[in-house]
Amino acid sequence: MEFVFSAELFPWSANTSWVFVSIPPDDADVVDDYASKPGGFGSVRVSVQVGGTAWKTSLFPSKEMETYVLPIKKDVRKKEGIGVGDTVEFSIRVLSD
Repeated sequence: MEFVFSAELFPWSANTSWVFVSIPPDDADVVDDYASKPGGFGSVRVSVQVGGTAWKTSLFPSKEMETYVLPIKKDVRKKEGIGVGDTVEFSIRVLSD
């Protein structure tokens, strides 16, 4: 399962060096339907593409935001020249077990 969306990067309130984007709720519902075995903390393994950079990571459920959040690594932000407050297009593929 793959989907593409645009979202604004935001810092985690407990540690602003961690940066995330939130998954649109409609896409999060599809992730819920597709993810057969969530990992620790309800995480879902994914591969992500932003600009010319691809990596593997996990989506994490956020009760507060009622969706999943995606961590954006510092090296990805640096390579792509993006930061907090930027709206960026992401392509995500949910990885099967």
